[in-house]
Amino acid sequence: MLPGAGALSFAFVFARWRDRLLANPALQRRLMALPPVRWVARRQLRSLFDLCAGFVYSQVLAACVELGLFSRLAGGPRAVNEILAGNPHGADLSPEALITLLDAAVALRLLRREHRDGVAHYGLGAHGAVIAGDPGLVAMIRHHRLLYRDLTDPLACLRTPPGGLARYWAYADGDDTGRLQPERVAEYTALMAESQTLVAQTVLAAYPLTRHRAVLDVGGGSGVFLATVAAGDRPPALHLFDLPPVAALARERLAARLPNGVRVGVHGGDFLRDALPAVADLITLVRIAHDHDDAPLAQLLAAAFRALPPGGRLLLAEPMAGTRGGERIADAYFGVYLRAMGSGRPRTRAELTGLLSGAGFVRVRERPSRLPELVRVLIAERPSTVKNT
Repeated sequence: MLPGAGALSFAFVFARWRDRLLANPALQRRLMALPPVRWVARRQLRSLFDLCAGFVYSQVLAACVELGLFSRLAGGPRAVNEILAGNPHGADLSPEALITLLDAAVALRLLRREHRDGVAHYGLGAHGAVIAGDPGLVAMIRHHRLLYRDLTDPLACLRTPPGGLARYWAYADGDDTGRLQPERVAEYTALMAESQTLVAQTVLAAYPLTRHRAVLDVGGGSGVFLATVAAGDRPPALHLFDLPPVAALARERLAARLPNGVRVGVHGGDFLRDALPAVADLITLVRIAHDHDDAPLAQLLAAAFRALPPGGRLLLAEPMAGTRGGERIADAYFGVYLRAMGSGRPRTRAELTGLLSGAGFVRVRERPSRLPELVRVLIAERPSTVKNT
């Protein structure tokens, strides 16, 4: 029994017994001789190998993106010489080197291979077809070069996080955000815009906004979420709040995204220093909370509470720790990514509920999401009556 713990659960005891067996080389050899067990052992071996080889897989994907293979093959399979012809990024690649990459991509279901008249042709695989149709994925894959660089020494990154990612996400250190220049925010704002559409559609499917008269999207970037709201039926009045240089970009770019006759009120400020405008009965935080540590997040939630009228609501949407089937996305990927960024962490629903309750919100509940691994949606209410303190 562990110090200070009660009786161990059956699952814990079974896991310890299993781990002792799996760590025994002699037993492993005997188990491999049993046909029913051999299949399980081989699957376990493949899973372990994938963990070891994951960086190689990611670099195969990155190389395919840099060569423009997915867009180049969207029109149909091509032979190696056709793929190289006129491709500036592949000018110094030999056919043999390209084949090495192409065959690796086939193994990863990024591409597929077929033979015509004895000549290998390469087309899009299942994963490659998805990437070819999603500019946001392509942008994120390119962006990951910063993360890989920071993780060259993973323990050093965990000890002293701020590096390339922290410089990229200019607001991460929380210092002098009002003085950020437009060029410091333009790149990350564009990246978020590329990857926001699917998230926005998932959020709106979980919680339609037609019941609200006005929405304030805090940390709204260049306005992709609000543009998605505007494209629906009977959109409410729309407002966006972000850092002043980001708000300036939003003013420029929203006009091209909005349907005729729809306007968005754009407000520049820093929620750590400035009050949120009291213009809406719904405030949305879409992939914002997990970017911030507990103290600034508590400030943001308190600011949202003050800006809402009695009975107003807050919508919080993001990937959450502890999501069944999404552990690798939230706990592994976002956990390490945010640590490398130097700000924020993925939180469980219970942790977020506690922070919302601490800010004064009540009736925190979750709305079903089509893609809970990518984004879960919490709705919280400001009480209709608030006691004076």
